[in-house]
Amino acid sequence: MKFKLLTLLLACFMVLVTGCGSNSGKTDTKQEVYVYSWGDYLDPETLKIFEKETGIHVVLDEFDTNESMFPRVAEGAVHYDVICPSDYMIQKMIESNLLQPLDFNKLPNAKEYIGEDFFKQAESFDPGNKFAVPYCWGTVGIIYDKTKVTEPVDSWNILWDEKYAGQILMQDSARDAMMIPLKLMGRSMNETDKKILIEAQNMLKKQKPLVQAYVVDEVKEKLINSEAAMGVVFSGEAPIILMENPNMAFVIPKEGTNFWIDAWVVTKDAENVDNALKFINFMCRPDIAVMNFNHLGYSTPNKAVRDLVEDEELKNSPIAFPDPEVYKGQETYKHLGDGMDEYYNDLWMQVKVD
Repeated sequence: MKFKLLTLLLACFMVLVTGCGSNSGKTDTKQEVYVYSWGDYLDPETLKIFEKETGIHVVLDEFDTNESMFPRVAEGAVHYDVICPSDYMIQKMIESNLLQPLDFNKLPNAKEYIGEDFFKQAESFDPGNKFAVPYCWGTVGIIYDKTKVTEPVDSWNILWDEKYAGQILMQDSARDAMMIPLKLMGRSMNETDKKILIEAQNMLKKQKPLVQAYVVDEVKEKLINSEAAMGVVFSGEAPIILMENPNMAFVIPKEGTNFWIDAWVVTKDAENVDNALKFINFMCRPDIAVMNFNHLGYSTPNKAVRDLVEDEELKNSPIAFPDPEVYKGQETYKHLGDGMDEYYNDLWMQVKVD
């Protein structure tokens, strides 16, 4: 009897010890997914819905440029699962062996709702569509104030018109700035001929006295408040500016422009791969995609979103939902190698400091 009682007490003690051990650390049943994305790129409500539906906690970090994101991922300081970089940076991450192929069998929403045109365009930086699911896309164009600019605007050339001195806003970005003179020269925005690039730089130096400011996020507020006659902007910013200031108009110059894509990828060292795929699949769901579209304002590759947009002005916007002819034949930035990236940045810095 004493032996049986001792055995029973020992068994109870082992159950208690085992129970305590299972709750003492982070190895319990809690699930997580670590997401690294552009600032304010997701409607916070969508993350709450994801967590409620799946029980997976989203840990979100944000970056402001592709260039600041890359070293953080490459160094492995934080093991992110899902990232949303831009086209040329995705190419660089693939070449640097930082990403893993996606299991599209676990991404049925991506296969059903992401437009074929966008997967085709993505092949320029993701051959075979193995690593990336398009999330947002857009172009770069000119917004101008119709009360200040009366002649037709259809070319990048207007950014060199001296009568608009002090009224021109340019993007503070090496690739986006250099793209404009390269297009005017009839060259690729992925140009690597240094002689041609110096010619493009000289054009920007000649333009500099006409430029009010080199801007990034500030461009929206300045144009909404009519502080400039024109500015180079991403198409996703245009509908917001036009709704706030009806005197504005947006054009894609005839010489061509950048057709950019930001896409979801999974890191090679992801610790929560299944959760990452669930997250990407969730973001491709139409009801979630329309929430992010309404929050962000950038065009979406999701074919089902337009029918779900309730704002009639936005739904019928030729900027948010352009005719496919707008982006057919446009170029996408490519990663040109670290050396050429540095060369572009050096040329741009010289424009700004000279």
